[in-house]
Order: sequence, then C-alpha cells, then structure tokens
Amino acid sequence: MKIGKNVFVTGGAGFIGSHLVDRLIENHNVTVYDNLSSGKKEFISQYFDKKNFSFIQSDLLDMEKLSHAMENQDFVFHFAANSDVRLGAEKTDIPLKQNTIATYNVLESMRINNVKNIVFPSSCTVYGETNITSIPENYGPMIPVSLYGASKLASEGLITAYCSMFDMNALVFRFANIVGSRGTHGVIFDFIKKLKNNADELEILGDGKQIKSYLHIDDCLDAMLFAVEHSNNKINIFNLGTEDWINVDKIAGIVVEEMELKNVKFKYTGGSRGWKGDIPRIMLSIKKMEKLGWKPKYNSEKAVGMTVKALIKEVV
Repeated sequence: MKIGKNVFVTGGAGFIGSHLVDRLIENHNVTVYDNLSSGKKEFISQYFDKKNFSFIQSDLLDMEKLSHAMENQDFVFHFAANSDVRLGAEKTDIPLKQNTIATYNVLESMRINNVKNIVFPSSCTVYGETNITSIPENYGPMIPVSLYGASKLASEGLITAYCSMFDMNALVFRFANIVGSRGTHGVIFDFIKKLKNNADELEILGDGKQIKSYLHIDDCLDAMLFAVEHSNNKINIFNLGTEDWINVDKIAGIVVEEMELKNVKFKYTGGSRGWKGDIPRIMLSIKKMEKLGWKPKYNSEKAVGMTVKALIKEVV
C-alpha cells in the first residue's frame, strides 16, 4: 500500500496523531483535521508555517465540512476518537457519535472524494473478556464489555464493508495500551497528576492487580508504517502490543520511584475492575506482525518507564 503525496490525519493534534504527523511531515503534504476536544495545538504548532502542512479545526460530525476538506487527498489516517474508555459509562452517546458515526462520516467522505486508502486504530477492547492468555486476530466471537469497545468494533465493520463495496483498502490496528510523551489520560497520566496534587497518598482504581500490555508510541508508529509498506491485502487487521504485560501496582511503584517520593500510601477503590467496562487481564498475540517482519524494541515495563519520565515533565 502506498501512502501517496497528500495525507489526511483526523485527530492529528492528539497523542498518537501528533506523533504520526512528526513522521509524515518530511515526505508528504499533511492536512490535520481535529476538533481539539482532547488534542492540543501545541503538539503540532511547529508545523503551522510549513507549506506542506494545513490545520482544520472542526468536528467529524460536520459532514459537509469534512467532505470538502478531504478533496484531493490520497490517504487517510483516521485517529480522531474519544479514547477515554471510562467516559462511556457517564455519557453513553459519546462513543457512538465520536467513534462510530465519525468513522462513517470519514468513510463516506472518502467515497465521495474517491480516496481509496485508510489506516484505522482499533482497540484490544473489541475482544471483550477472553479465556485465553494471548489473543490472536481471528479470535471470536468478539463480545465487547464497554461502549468504547463496541464503538470500535462497529467502526471496524463499517470499514470492511466500505472496502468491499467501494473498492477501498484498509489497515486496522487493534492496539494494546499505547503510551509515551503527550499522553493526556490513562493510568500513568492519572498517577502522576494525583501524586503532584498529593504526594502522600495514591488512589488506585480497582485492586491494583489488573494486568495489561503497554506499547511505546515509537514502537506503535514503527509498526503501523512498516505494515503500510508491507501489506497488500484489501483488508489487513493486525494486533499491536508487546509479548509481555505489567500490573497496575508495578506501574504505581515505577511512578513513585521516578518522582522520587517516599512513604506513599496506596489506597484501592476495590474490585477487579478499575471502572465499568474495564478488562482486568488482557494481552494480544503479535505473531501476525512478527511474521510480517516487525517486533517491538521495548517491553511493557520499559515502555512504562520511558513514559513516566516524559510525562513527569509534561503533566501539571
């Protein structure tokens, strides 16, 4: 699959999207489309004076503006989404609107403008709770336990249907927990923020025993761009993660150590889940990506440690 000259990045001012723009800007004309609900202009402001960069502040639910903005584009990286899984329990329509309907609008705008290629970040949450340790891409049935997971699975269905009906090509990546600088939510961000507010006590959601994989943003981008270059099927679905996992208590310990704090009391909210829709134990099989020729440079603990160092400087 060829990226082409003109690249359209939804959510390009967000955590992963802005790092992707860093990679694309040297060799492509990049248009970022972002409503700044979670993204930040400062993540991409260094490119505002470049001739091969443009920024459109708008919502994907504005179909007319989106369709017009996508004219003459060659490739879409659709990274705009509400990525806070917990929010779906409070505002149940957010995952539907910002994930599923937004994805439909992107696909329909692509159809209208004859744009044929899309990269989409899905999530390990589409699998739901499984009875196996390392989940392959062909696992089923997939039974999401969060509205976020359901919205991502629905988006995958729309993408594969559009590819089949309108001769499009797609790369779908089911992410583990992606971590790194510019993160704006998640367990590492939350721990650092809480400890900056109160260095004596750290509230931990659940029992601290939740075990998950964490992939560093650099590995994530390497994997996606590698897959784009080496995948030729109409529909390509890959898990992205590491071959290990780490629990929440261990992450809390790393944060405390890197912040050079002493005698921090851990306070647990209780239960095996951190929040409604949380999956306490999950790890993805990455054998399909390894067969393609990619492996992560960092394991989960190293990815977490690097992220803690970066976010300590960023979180206020």
